Amino acid sequence: MTIALADDFRRDARVIGVIGFAHMTSHFFQLVVPPLFPAIKDSFDVSYVALGALMTVYYAVSGLSQTVAGFAVDRFGARPVLAGGLALIGVSVVLIGLAPSYSAMVPAMVLAGVGNSVFHPADFAIMNASVSKPRIGRAYSVHGIAGSLGWVAAPAVVVGLSGISNWQTALMVVGFGAVAIAAFVWVEAGRFADHRLERAVQPLAAEGRAPHALAVLTSIPVLMCFAYFTLLSFSFIGTQTFAVTAFVQIFEAPLALATGALTAYFVGSAVGVFFGGFLADRTERHDVVAATGLLLSSLIFVPLALGWPSAGALPAVMALAGFCGGATGPSRDMLVRGATPAGSAGKVYGFVYSGLDVGSAIAPPMYGAFIDAGRPDLVFWTISFWLAVTIVSVVQVRRSTPRPLGAS
Repeated sequence: MTIALADDFRRDARVIGVIGFAHMTSHFFQLVVPPLFPAIKDSFDVSYVALGALMTVYYAVSGLSQTVAGFAVDRFGARPVLAGGLALIGVSVVLIGLAPSYSAMVPAMVLAGVGNSVFHPADFAIMNASVSKPRIGRAYSVHGIAGSLGWVAAPAVVVGLSGISNWQTALMVVGFGAVAIAAFVWVEAGRFADHRLERAVQPLAAEGRAPHALAVLTSIPVLMCFAYFTLLSFSFIGTQTFAVTAFVQIFEAPLALATGALTAYFVGSAVGVFFGGFLADRTERHDVVAATGLLLSSLIFVPLALGWPSAGALPAVMALAGFCGGATGPSRDMLVRGATPAGSAGKVYGFVYSGLDVGSAIAPPMYGAFIDAGRPDLVFWTISFWLAVTIVSVVQVRRSTPRPLGAS
């Protein structure tokens, strides 16, 4: 029995580690281009609105491709889809580095968006099939924290590499790295369970009694969850994509310090997710936890808009903002779980999380316009505003969800 338990632990640890690493890589490549915007702007003489449009293309394609990626996972298996997505991201980033003009970057961003779309359906299919039930919660936690660590690493790596050479070489180096990681995931994922084999033994009764998909997805609680993720992405994408540029212009911060402040934000977010998990396990008022974290994070961005802290204080301020926002994550997911009817977890989670891509596709040009207009302070005013507005959706999820909170 002891040997069996040890084997189970080693297997689970291996699955969680490999999938967490893949998710970290996915988040890393979401943030390899934005820190290089100032250098790309100088190379191609384009506006920040145009650079923001690159991220709109990326997230729009990713959002539109997620459902297709989910069908591909169920048809061909999670292993080839996950490894293929990683390889496609790597190739696309190499092409961005080789692009001779701004227009040549656009189709490469399309390919990158397709590659980014595979991670949630593939990752969760592998974890659900391969990780022991008693450890599945911790698997989800590691998955989320690993993604945050990818955001932490990306700015430092690409800015550091570009400082040694140039932005084009930096992108090509990390792009080839993604191809190598894809090969690693392909080999390792061959050891994991195939979720498609479980369909033969899954009980079918719940499926027959499940509400119609349209009725589920258009219910008020689920729509409020979708609104939550969409509104949250309006603020988050502004931080992720244009905070570094705004720091340079408002505080006259060196690029390395501005990038370090963004890195501190992601570190703070990862720490917040860790502590937020313990908090979510100890309260039923997940709406209060989420709303409080959002409010505090919103307030922290106000002095940044006013230019109050010194440039040297930016990493500490951003780490605190990241912590407050990250701590809401587990409680947010508990709210979604409570709004999900039995037997409808897949469709609900797929739908509401697509709100992240919707918002991420819409918002970047708006922030780019603020920079082009010489008003970088509006970047932080707008981030603060959307964080505050997101609180409304949190409250409405709680109010509109039938009591008691249901299980997924």
